[in-house]
Amino acid sequence: MASPTVTATGTKSSVPSSTSSVTILAANPGRKDATIHNNSTATLYLDLSGGTASATSFTIKIFADGYYELPRNPWGVYTGLITGIWSSANGNAQVTEFK
Repeated sequence: MASPTVTATGTKSSVPSSTSSVTILAANPGRKDATIHNNSTATLYLDLSGGTASATSFTIKIFADGYYELPRNPWGVYTGLITGIWSSANGNAQVTEFK
């Protein structure tokens, strides 16, 4: 089993909401963790497959003012591309990626 990784480096970003699929986080093999806050009144659909997010093809649904943290397992966290799409364009996603 892998040892827990401690990190002191967090990079914040803000992704404007869109009704077209957009990149929330680029793939990063050095990612240790990430958090995403849906700072919008609309639902945010996240895709964690490296593909295009849609309201019918997604991994996680974050409701208005909701929060998501990448799940940890003994081998680390998902380091691939994360895309998102909102049910309507208002607000943004507040993202912090830990490296």
